[in-house]
Amino acid sequence: MPRGPKKHLKRLNAPKSWMLGKLGGVFSVKPSSGPHKTSESLPVSIFLRERLKYALTLKEVMVILKQRLVKIDGKVRTDHKFPSGFMDVIQIDKTGENFRIIYDVKGRFTVHRITAQEAKYKLCKVRAVKTGPKGVPFLYTTDGRTIRYPDPIIKVHDSIQLDIASGKIQDVIPFDTGNLCMVTGGRNTGRVGTIVSRERHSGSFDIVHVKDANGHTFATRLSYIFIIGKGNKPYISLPKGKGIKLSIAEERDKRLSQK
Repeated sequence: MPRGPKKHLKRLNAPKSWMLGKLGGVFSVKPSSGPHKTSESLPVSIFLRERLKYALTLKEVMVILKQRLVKIDGKVRTDHKFPSGFMDVIQIDKTGENFRIIYDVKGRFTVHRITAQEAKYKLCKVRAVKTGPKGVPFLYTTDGRTIRYPDPIIKVHDSIQLDIASGKIQDVIPFDTGNLCMVTGGRNTGRVGTIVSRERHSGSFDIVHVKDANGHTFATRLSYIFIIGKGNKPYISLPKGKGIKLSIAEERDKRLSQK
């Protein structure tokens, strides 16, 4: 057997959220190791080439990145395989554009343009709160950050509003019933709603019941819930559709009414 980590990714094995055509070649971009899992990430090259259409080939993407034009979460990234993921802010100063990586209702990564003001912060979900050497409290976030001396009221599953430039916590959104959340995994990925209740199942997965703006309720695992706002006021702008999933019949009626 060959040793070491895999360096290739077949196109058919790439995550469905990338929306790659199956006839566009055999291989795809294998994301580097970074702040997001492969299954929940979108490499910068796929974003620039497939979504924004700023390049036709991977070679052109590399040329763009090597000119240090693209920032992710305030840092210049030149690795074309760098995994950007949910809530990351991508800035291209030369065009004055800011994007937030976010899911649409069908669970696909979408091009969501944001204002320069909104690009100054991002939301992070708290993965663990621990105490380090000499009693220093710290927390881990789902995008691979470690923040020391957080506010003691911050608990696991809460979201924090993080200032990208300084890396400091600006605000805390607690995991609580009545707060607005977005689903980041499973078949309800990309849906937005308010938390109704939480079922605890020791030894299994906790289930959270969510109600969207149209009054439809659905359930998902606790680990897929990402809090994005207090009450029904989101801290970030939402993509087209506002995270409300329509049934096939509703989608058809909407399409016909637009013609």
